[in-house]
Amino acid sequence: MAEEWITGNFKLRIHGEPIEMQVTVPTAKVKPQRMLPLFQEMASTVVDQCVAVVESEGKKVSCKAGCGACCRQAVPISEIEAYRIAEIVNEMPPERQAVIRRRFADALAHFRKIKWFDELIGLKDMAYEGSPEFSAEKYAEVITKYMKQGYACPFLEDESCSIHKDRPAVCREYLVTSPAENCADPRADTIKKVPIYLRPSKALLKLGKTETTENWSSVIMIEALDLVEKNPDRLEEKTGPEWTEEFFNALASTEKILKDDPEPRRRRKKPRHSRKGR
Repeated sequence: MAEEWITGNFKLRIHGEPIEMQVTVPTAKVKPQRMLPLFQEMASTVVDQCVAVVESEGKKVSCKAGCGACCRQAVPISEIEAYRIAEIVNEMPPERQAVIRRRFADALAHFRKIKWFDELIGLKDMAYEGSPEFSAEKYAEVITKYMKQGYACPFLEDESCSIHKDRPAVCREYLVTSPAENCADPRADTIKKVPIYLRPSKALLKLGKTETTENWSSVIMIEALDLVEKNPDRLEEKTGPEWTEEFFNALASTEKILKDDPEPRRRRKKPRHSRKGR
């Protein structure tokens, strides 16, 4: 039986400007990974509109192919994106798979060895508890520590993304108007990010979350393959219109987040170091 599809229109307002999107989705129940190409297209539309705002102010985005400094940062992704990344790797030729899997494994082993995840979780727990020992500066230091280790994203090739079409939403949102060379040592006074008025990456974090990551605020990119290998896919199936409506509602709820805020807003029910046993 041929798959049935349905087309509908959705409206968003970005920085006061109305944006209408026409989407075509399957009527059958599907896993959210199946919807990711659509959500990624929506994310790009949102980001393009935000870029148009800064360009109208006479600024220019300095990001370009061959500039991969930001690809050495800790990349927070959703559970859905983690399972999709595993699918992408599984679809690669065996030789390429082996290279990518080794990069993931090496990076994960390194950051576990230096207890980077423990530092991150400790600070997030302090933030939730309102501890006076927490500060945004300390949190930023931990994030910067990741970058200084020099581990590039496993998909980075010749300083360009080898899965650009399928890159995570948060990567699409990270654009700067400051000199590209400043991203090699990012600081608040040298990096000028493009303001993203709706955050598709945060919408995806809310979408389809299961018990696999119920105690995690996000999955760090280098954890994706390990997570998927150790946990069956528990993501729910819903119709295309249901997933689309859920995504748009989640996206609209991110409008209040108008600045890049590294501070965690929700504590996990268990310490994050419980990931080691997964």
